[in-house]
Amino acid sequence: MSLLRLCAFAKCLNRRSLFEQCAVRLSSADRCVLCVSLRDGAVRRISETPWQLQRKNISFVPKREDAKRRELKQSLLHVLEARMQQLQSDTVLDVQHAKVHFLKAPSSGNKVLSDKAPKSTPKKKNVIPKSEQTGAKEASKSKLSSWTEKLKQEKKKRQYLMEKSVKSKGSKSSSSLPSKSLKTISTTAKKTQPLIKTIKGHKKVSDETSAGVSSTVTSTAAGAAAGTAAKTQKESKGKQKESKNPTPKQTVADAKVSSEKLVEVKMMKMVSQQISHLTSSSNLQVLQWDSERAEFEGLCQTISSYLEALVFAEDSQRAQRFLINQHQKKIKVMDTNVYNIILRVLAKHSNLSRIGHIFIMLKEVNLKPNLGSFCSVLECMGRKPNCPPEVVTRCLTQMKEEGFSLDDVFRKGVFRQDERDMVLKAVQIVQPDYQPSLKTDTEQCSSSLVHDYYTQRSDHRYPKLDFSQEELQQRFKKQLTIEQDCTITIDSVQAAKPITKNMAKMRMLLADQRVLWHKSLLQALRESKKILVDTKTKNKPNLYPYLCVLEDKEYVDIMIQTIDDLPPSGEMLKLLAKNMGGRVNTMYSVKQKQHNQTVGKLNNIYNAYTDLVAKDGKEFDTLPREQWCKIVADHSSGPSLQGGESDLPYTVTLELGMYMVDLMVNSVKMYSNILNPDFKEKLIPLIYHMYTFRSTRQVGFIKPHPILSQIQLEAMETKLTFDSYVMPMLCPPVPWTSVKSGAYLLTPSQLMRSAEGATQHEVLLEQCQNLHAVLDALNQLGNCAWRINKPLLDIIISIFNDRGNDKLKIPPPLSEAPKIPHFNPQDPSYTSSEKAHMRREVINARRKCNEMHSLRMSALYKLSIANCMRDEIFWFPHNMDFRGRTYPCAPHFNHLGSDVTRAVLIFADGKPLGPKGLDWIKIHLVNLTGLKKNSSLEGRLEYANTIMEDILDSADNPLTGKKWWMNTDEPLQALGCCMEIANAVRSPDPTRFISHFPVHQDGSCNGLQHYAALGRDVMGAISVNLTPCELPQDVYSGVAQQVEEFRVRDAKSGVKIAILLEGIISRKVVKQTVMTVVYGVTQYGGRLQIEKRLNDIEFPKEHLWYASRYLVRLVFDSLKEMFTGTRKIQDWLAESAKLISKAGHSVQWVTPLGLPVIQPYHLIRRQVLTNPLQSINLQIKCDNKQMPHTVKQKNAFPPNFIHSLDSTHMMLTSLHCYSAGLAFVSVHDCFWTHAVTVDTMNKICREQFVALHSQPILEELSKYMVQKYCTGISDEASKKDTLKYVELCMCLTRVPQTGDFDLQQVKASTYFFS
Repeated sequence: MSLLRLCAFAKCLNRRSLFEQCAVRLSSADRCVLCVSLRDGAVRRISETPWQLQRKNISFVPKREDAKRRELKQSLLHVLEARMQQLQSDTVLDVQHAKVHFLKAPSSGNKVLSDKAPKSTPKKKNVIPKSEQTGAKEASKSKLSSWTEKLKQEKKKRQYLMEKSVKSKGSKSSSSLPSKSLKTISTTAKKTQPLIKTIKGHKKVSDETSAGVSSTVTSTAAGAAAGTAAKTQKESKGKQKESKNPTPKQTVADAKVSSEKLVEVKMMKMVSQQISHLTSSSNLQVLQWDSERAEFEGLCQTISSYLEALVFAEDSQRAQRFLINQHQKKIKVMDTNVYNIILRVLAKHSNLSRIGHIFIMLKEVNLKPNLGSFCSVLECMGRKPNCPPEVVTRCLTQMKEEGFSLDDVFRKGVFRQDERDMVLKAVQIVQPDYQPSLKTDTEQCSSSLVHDYYTQRSDHRYPKLDFSQEELQQRFKKQLTIEQDCTITIDSVQAAKPITKNMAKMRMLLADQRVLWHKSLLQALRESKKILVDTKTKNKPNLYPYLCVLEDKEYVDIMIQTIDDLPPSGEMLKLLAKNMGGRVNTMYSVKQKQHNQTVGKLNNIYNAYTDLVAKDGKEFDTLPREQWCKIVADHSSGPSLQGGESDLPYTVTLELGMYMVDLMVNSVKMYSNILNPDFKEKLIPLIYHMYTFRSTRQVGFIKPHPILSQIQLEAMETKLTFDSYVMPMLCPPVPWTSVKSGAYLLTPSQLMRSAEGATQHEVLLEQCQNLHAVLDALNQLGNCAWRINKPLLDIIISIFNDRGNDKLKIPPPLSEAPKIPHFNPQDPSYTSSEKAHMRREVINARRKCNEMHSLRMSALYKLSIANCMRDEIFWFPHNMDFRGRTYPCAPHFNHLGSDVTRAVLIFADGKPLGPKGLDWIKIHLVNLTGLKKNSSLEGRLEYANTIMEDILDSADNPLTGKKWWMNTDEPLQALGCCMEIANAVRSPDPTRFISHFPVHQDGSCNGLQHYAALGRDVMGAISVNLTPCELPQDVYSGVAQQVEEFRVRDAKSGVKIAILLEGIISRKVVKQTVMTVVYGVTQYGGRLQIEKRLNDIEFPKEHLWYASRYLVRLVFDSLKEMFTGTRKIQDWLAESAKLISKAGHSVQWVTPLGLPVIQPYHLIRRQVLTNPLQSINLQIKCDNKQMPHTVKQKNAFPPNFIHSLDSTHMMLTSLHCYSAGLAFVSVHDCFWTHAVTVDTMNKICREQFVALHSQPILEELSKYMVQKYCTGISDEASKKDTLKYVELCMCLTRVPQTGDFDLQQVKASTYFFS
């Protein structure tokens, strides 16, 4: 052997961590030890490659089993022993073949290495000259000593592992020990023993460990190891000597190991008892998902969507060929539902023989047919003329053997077109009198919080809409037409401007150009499809079927609309592609529903549903969800309303969008002299692709040509085109009845919003048995009807068209933007510092222009939508995020928006003010001003009466009077409130005045309210108004006062920064930090917030950093003193999340209403999408197949848990307000209702808060997490892993102690919500 090979071999052995992760496989009977090591040259090459390059080549490193690790350690020991014997006999740097040891492979072929020591195999000796031998002796001696030392260290490690293994089995009978030798190789997966078995009635593991303590202690570790070593076959003699004659150092080490083992046993026993106590009385449902299925879920979804698109495009032959090719691959990633796609196609053609072949294919890949499979078989038999009864009987028998009944077929099956009728026809061949038994879901919500709500309805008064059934049915047809078109074009609020001659010219020019663009894009699309159709799809699907699901003209319309919407500054390629692909997906989903013939059935069901909500309908004691389910059961014939459509995967929508952008860039041209005929005529791209930097990342950008931007700016077109889901609905939304059914009529919508790549939320929701309370709360919020405050809208539009107003946050037009300075960088008259200054000026000016354009367009969209709906009654369907917080589905215009959108929205249904309604509107006005925060309600009302002159002047002369309303915190909402007060006081009887105005009741630092209630913290409860008091307690002022006291103390001690901050500390400086501490802000983030506040009041810049750092520490210290219980709970939640994520799990819990929550924070998974235009590097942060992001999981758990509680409180309030006949909407912790019903809503709000926190929330959370994360630990786990597991279990069971605060005091607290 050459010197180079020997050095490489030594390097490979020294690199133990990589060697242990590399699986060694032997195919022949005998293999050289050196060859085994040197064969894996890839390991050596990887280890010598920089880590940055390795990350590009390796997407992930799979975690090996402990058994394989032990196996490789054993093989390493054999290698070292063989090398020792070689060096003892070698006298040269070459290897004598007579001394090389071989490893014998087991006869079964399963194990990699045998348990026995390697044997030498005699070979022919090499003849070596003596001169070479003498020259190598000294070198071999030094190598021999190093190899001897390595062998000793490895044997010691192996001996320690043997001792540890013997101790772990000390509880077993001694008679069983001789029959068990220490195995170092295992081909079976390691078994995990649960830590606690009391749930199933088995013996506790703590009893087992305590029973084994005596045997472990009485015999020393060395003796145990010797006893075990004596029973093993052909162990090394040196090792036996070390075991039988331990040195003093070994005895001390063994005693130390034994004492540590005793401590570990005691800890395990204590944890076992705690977990047993927690889980014995728990009946929580722990929701999980199949991690093995999730591994190939993305690829399976892509294959499924590809086949669905081919079938929808009527290319079933290509779909069948593709399925067969995927079926023949070695890696099986498809589930039964993928095969069902082809089964449905074959059923339409009555091809029973081919269906039989598909069933054989399922059996080949060890898959079982599911309900959809049997539905397709029965459909085929129903379509087949004169189908023999015995064939149907055989199918029904097999279906029964698989655990499915006939009622399951009709109750759970998803049908398209006439599939249901065909299935029933087949069944009636053998059972002529059979009729499906369709039972509606009558199960009530299992949460004790709402048990009485669903079981005791005698006093419920569900509100009706002020519409007749006929009016609602007409509105349904109008909304259905909009959703079928998928887009809607409305007038812009800029339409009121007079049309100049140049504007008319530019508009005509744009119209002519669009005709040319349409022709170019249509031709390019058809040519590209011809190329794609001939591309082989044997191994990888292409985009061809996705370009066939719509008409060619519809793709072109999407592209032209995208060109019209491009801002002058351009748009990121990724975002542009996402929006375009999303539009294709929406239109594809709507077309599927039309193709499946669900529109007609939806019309019939909605007409019957109007009987519940219309004013001339019958009185029902059912909720909208319950009524809808009953109607669907009554109209069971025909297609299913939901489930027959497939969405495009996120990556497919991106690729499709990028493909369309590529067509736009390469196909759409215009002449360069289009605005100036004197210039040379030349075709130039209309839009172009470029790169720019966002922070340190280089991103692709699509930018319109400046000539196009100039034409669009001068044309000032008066039409805006939106997707249909952007607009509010013109009829009440479809009630949410399941995870995938609700909200819009045809447009696809998600019950739970999630980031790209996050599938775990939907999986958990589908597993959840009962979400009735959550769904009913969303339906109640969506059933609230709205209208536009037209007088106020007209005022806002006039300000918008008159150069805006910064004070009112109405953005000005781009004509008011700063001019971008122009300079020549090559001009020698500029110095280097002047050039740098000019570059900064240009960058700042461009940034300002981009910001102004973005804000202006956002305001234009909102005001244009509001103006379009000015004479309409409309509704906002709702969904929620993963924590349960609710949001309107319409993205631009809704009541969660800015002051502009909130001001123009009022309730469609009006109610008389009653005796106290006017007072509540006046108090609401004072709240909007931001004044009198520390005053009582009576004080605020008195202040409102003293400024009545200003209020009436604001209402009568909003733009020409004193303009008092402009100096408030929420000026536009305050102006609307002034108008409502003026109309009420001028009416003949204010108590009978019909008011549509929503009055707000806002929580007093709601996050801290939940923390104080959780910890029963008396001082914290007082600070956030959970207790009755004459004046409202302002927690922000309290913290500011505490901080000031700390500052005065430090100033007296001579702290310079404390002296400089004299007179600076105020409520405004600390408010944001106090508000966000409860939501997980760190001291770093808090310092930035305080620095910004100090900068606003022009604090000296040279002391800004030190002052903010000093103040944030004081703020955190003040909160610790004021909210002791809060900090303990927050720390417990954060520590639990940290240990859970370190154990490889995402933090998961269930809200008191039964909503499953899982945090989607994982390590980034990178995926590259290639395109001729540009490759996009996706950074998917929510892929549950990746390891959890420990820092994010830890920091996010406390705020997310509190968010889930405040959403639960809001949902409870919403349900009980609906049953009381109240109009109710929310902006998270700000509740809205009519002025006359404020007192009723306040009562319900407080009662539900008390009911929520009367539940053992923290105890139930602890039980749930223990059941999910403390399921047990392997017998073969290392000591480190065992201690981590013990630490996790002890942390989860250590629920923080609570104080003595009486929750019932909340019911009498005036300023809890005010």
